[in-house]
Amino acid sequence: MSQLKVGIIGTGSISHEHLDAYHKLNNVEVYAICDMQKARAEQVAANYQAEYVFEDYNEMLQLEELDAVSICTWNYTHAAITIAALEAGKHVLVEKPLAITVEEAEEIQEVANRSGKVVQVGVVRRFDPNAEMVKEFVDGGMFGEFYYAKASFLRRVGNPGGWFADKEKSGGGPLIDIGVHVIDLCWYLMGKPKPVSISANKYDKLGNRSNIDYVTFYKAADYDPNKNNVEDLANAMIRFANGASLFVDVSYSLHASKDEMGIKLYGTKGGLEIEPELKFMTEQHNTMLNIYPQTDSPKLDVKKAFAKEIEHFVTCCFTGETPISSLEDGVQMMRILHGIYDSAEKNREIILQE
Repeated sequence: MSQLKVGIIGTGSISHEHLDAYHKLNNVEVYAICDMQKARAEQVAANYQAEYVFEDYNEMLQLEELDAVSICTWNYTHAAITIAALEAGKHVLVEKPLAITVEEAEEIQEVANRSGKVVQVGVVRRFDPNAEMVKEFVDGGMFGEFYYAKASFLRRVGNPGGWFADKEKSGGGPLIDIGVHVIDLCWYLMGKPKPVSISANKYDKLGNRSNIDYVTFYKAADYDPNKNNVEDLANAMIRFANGASLFVDVSYSLHASKDEMGIKLYGTKGGLEIEPELKFMTEQHNTMLNIYPQTDSPKLDVKKAFAKEIEHFVTCCFTGETPISSLEDGVQMMRILHGIYDSAEKNREIILQE
């Protein structure tokens, strides 16, 4: 195989990050486009010179020449489409979250193990140039052993509505939508320790705040201010088998002075922050030091991150190697997310199963 033939399932906004990245690679052909809205699929296919257009992903998966797919659809469809693609013998890049239940995630894992195909989960922040640079310092031992981390993603008014606000379709609110990015990156940099217990809370006090004037925010194509059954805010303390802990808080709606993102890790030899500002903290000669790495992109570079994510997926399809954002990691992240929701619903700490 000299060229990877790729299909895109779902042509919403996130799909264009995938398409742009694939289109720039010489060893990839954007081969097929699928969307329930055929006119939209046809327009995307024309823009990227794709040969085939489908409304039904099952029909697209019957293409023998098709090697791999990117799944960019609503959360509740991820499991079914991923399983169908694996059973059809295709490699899969599925946008986060992997599924909306642990059971679905584990079923995907079973099918993937039988198929032998590559499955990569789209947690794009692992591929941001700053995250890649930080990981080199982590692996080099600069920070020692991480024992505490904080993952925060707070929006004052930022409920996209539509399917994002429909728990049956999304699996939840800000926790599973935006929180997964900061939780995953902290956990990844901590060395992916095994979670053993979670104590969490969630609140639905403010709703989608569609009444707010003068402040704009992203709204889903199917936005409906009357539909909202997901949390405004969730927080949690996650404890790991190695004794480390991770504090999480995420929101769509909150009476805060500004939107905030925080990714902070603290170790025995030093600490680091990726958000809100990239810096390392350590000490030498009895002096505390803040170190500011020199980089062209002090903030998240979405385009570069997606380009690296897609290039890595393509490489894994050719070589068969396990992706950095592996299926196993995606399953474990579903256990963490579900554990947070479970603890919040039961209003007590929960112990995660072996």
